[in-house]
Amino acid sequence: MNRGLVWRNFDFWLLGAIVLASAFGTAMIRSALAGNEVLQPLINRQIYFALLGLVVIFVVASIDYHYWLALYRPIYFGIMIFLFALSSLGQVAFGAQRWFQVGVLFLQPTEFAKIVVIIILARYFEQSQYEPRDLRWIFKGFLWTFGLMFWILIQPNLSNVVVITVIFAAMLWINGLQIKHLFIAAAAGIVGIAAGFPFLQGYQQDRVINFLFPDPTATHGATYNVTQALTAIGSGGFFGKGYGHGTQTQLRFLKVRHTDFIFSATAEEFGLLGGILVIAVLGFIVWRCIRAAQKAHDVSGSMIAFGIAILIFFQGAVNIGVNLNIVPVSGLPLPFISYGGSGLTALMLGIGLVESVVMRQKQLEF
Repeated sequence: MNRGLVWRNFDFWLLGAIVLASAFGTAMIRSALAGNEVLQPLINRQIYFALLGLVVIFVVASIDYHYWLALYRPIYFGIMIFLFALSSLGQVAFGAQRWFQVGVLFLQPTEFAKIVVIIILARYFEQSQYEPRDLRWIFKGFLWTFGLMFWILIQPNLSNVVVITVIFAAMLWINGLQIKHLFIAAAAGIVGIAAGFPFLQGYQQDRVINFLFPDPTATHGATYNVTQALTAIGSGGFFGKGYGHGTQTQLRFLKVRHTDFIFSATAEEFGLLGGILVIAVLGFIVWRCIRAAQKAHDVSGSMIAFGIAILIFFQGAVNIGVNLNIVPVSGLPLPFISYGGSGLTALMLGIGLVESVVMRQKQLEF
């Protein structure tokens, strides 16, 4: 295909939404960290990662996504080695080993593992598109997924295990999962949750218990954080208190306000209108990914775009749900908005893959 024609199909609407979300996220991180000299360097780091991410989008988009599918084995085992190495070399924070420290930077391989899972599953569903939709078909796909989930689970990082499970389940459904198998999986999931709860880490159990049986008098922990988040959202009203003028945010009543609870900080300073606009931008990004999946000429391209859409939608929905206290605290970031270099770069990589799919199809209609 002519290279000029390929670039003419580049989805600039999707790119524009990514730039808008990342720029707004950086601005909100700056507001959330105002006056905190220790964390001030995080603002510049987020800017650098955002710029790096834009370069990644164009580089990955310029490469035919089929090349990544052809390299599935070294990609798969390479990320598995990184996840395995976390058990001995990773930095411990909040009771889990999830980061490698390289100078002043913290790299989280799990964020890239989610993209690798999408690539591996896209190839699997391409190769198995004519196989019977039976338990054997499900199990083989699960083995590929579990090969990475296991190493993430032992960090422990249950929230991202759930993310990968949702991506796998959604891809199964899109590729023709039978209803009877859906019920079997749901029943097995309920039994697994009930049986596995006693083996969760203490802080993970506390998150669930605090969600189901909140203590309104708590002055610390997950209950306190969610209470302050709801206060911040409610006090913002319709138009908000203004950028840099949110009292819950600026007086630091709202904890982890640049990561887990950045949506609450946004709602306090920009109100209901600002919160709706953030959701609308993320929804637009998800929609463009779904459009790319619909235009794909093969199963693998469609699954890559669907997988990235599912990842962004689910993480965004859970993060906002935590801020609204409708799901337990999970630690999942708000895509493109929350602070996190690895998470932002991985998402940009995913968008680059979606653009690669788009560029090799006929031009998208808005």
